[in-house]
Amino acid sequence: MSRTFASLGYFNYRLWFAGALVSNVGTWMQRVAQDWLVLTVLSQDSGIAVGTVTALQFLPFLLLGPFAGVLVDRVDQRKLLIATQVAAGALGVGLGAIVLAGHAELWHVYVFAFGLGVVSAVDVPARQTFVAALVPAEGLPNAVGLNSASFNAARLIGPAVAGLTVAWIGIGWVFIVNGLTFAATVVALVVMRRSELVAVERAPREKGQVRQGLGYVRRRSDIIMVMVVVSVVAALGLNFQMTSALMARIEFGRGPEDYGLMGSVLAIGSLGGALLAARRERPRLRLVLGAALLFGLSSAVMASMPTYHLYMAASIAVGFSQLTMLTSANAYVQTTTEPFMRGRVMALYSMLLMGSTPIGAPIIGWVGENVGPRWSIGVGSIAAIAVAIACTMWAVQHWNFEVTYHRHRPVLEFTYPNRVNSRDDAVLRLRAQQIEDSSSQP
Repeated sequence: MSRTFASLGYFNYRLWFAGALVSNVGTWMQRVAQDWLVLTVLSQDSGIAVGTVTALQFLPFLLLGPFAGVLVDRVDQRKLLIATQVAAGALGVGLGAIVLAGHAELWHVYVFAFGLGVVSAVDVPARQTFVAALVPAEGLPNAVGLNSASFNAARLIGPAVAGLTVAWIGIGWVFIVNGLTFAATVVALVVMRRSELVAVERAPREKGQVRQGLGYVRRRSDIIMVMVVVSVVAALGLNFQMTSALMARIEFGRGPEDYGLMGSVLAIGSLGGALLAARRERPRLRLVLGAALLFGLSSAVMASMPTYHLYMAASIAVGFSQLTMLTSANAYVQTTTEPFMRGRVMALYSMLLMGSTPIGAPIIGWVGENVGPRWSIGVGSIAAIAVAIACTMWAVQHWNFEVTYHRHRPVLEFTYPNRVNSRDDAVLRLRAQQIEDSSSQP
């Protein structure tokens, strides 16, 4: 099996990949249907209303992130994921039933979006860290890349299917279908071979575990930088389910089929970025910064495209750079974090990645409604370029960059001595703190 698909050689990961692919198709269908329902049925083309729904769906990441991380580090993640998948499926079916009955109001969507956000605040870090139990440690970067490939293969299919479903039989059925797709992941989790799951160190039940997670991240300037980059880009740049709806409806005068197709074309680049990420043996921090810069530049080009078809063509580069950044950031944080801290660190990562949306989405919605849809993308473009340049300048100043040009190979080699020492120091201090805490207990 090629290096790109190496993780599929493990039975449990094959089950996980297949189940996740099915449920991810449903998730993307619901995202498209939810925004189209709010924009065209429950409001008068209000970007603010769409932004509010998006904000409510991601607000629980800010509220629950650190506590969700402690839960993920403590419990059996397979059982936890079964519970979150069942809950997410029930929410999808419930919203679909209300819409089909003709009783849907804007506040209903707000409530269901927040409920789904509560479930996702636990589900996302559990999903991200559970991958470590499905493959050996050396295969984790590949598995993370393939997870992103699954998510974006679904993104290639889901929005287009949702657009057609909305146009042909109505919005409500999209939510019903999404709810049913979660059964695929539940079945995969139930039939896994538990004897083949990789043992992952669990955190003991003790006081101060949230503080330990925060302290670990505080001592890791490299992880802080990754979190800063992804949170700024996510807050102001990764609002495409909203900005694409505004562009399709207002700027280009298109219907739900064309809106769904915009998401699928964006996913072409995202899928390419995810598959390339799966081939990388070791994620690198400089790739996160470079991809963020490329995302900002390509977003600016996309926002300036004069026609619907040129806009979609430009979105391929946006999707590629977006997924390269996110997959590299995810894999870097997971592979450089100690296993017993991984749930808490990934929960903080998810809190900043997803939780920045409640801050950025209403702002972008207001910009789209009052300044114009193109500027709702342009603001994110400017923010991505600025944070990539600022973080690079900070690293040059504080990490003692050593840049070596290999004459016989046309490449530049970057090393960051202080970053490695910072990581080792963080681990040693955390272990010392745990020993001190345990010795002070009666």
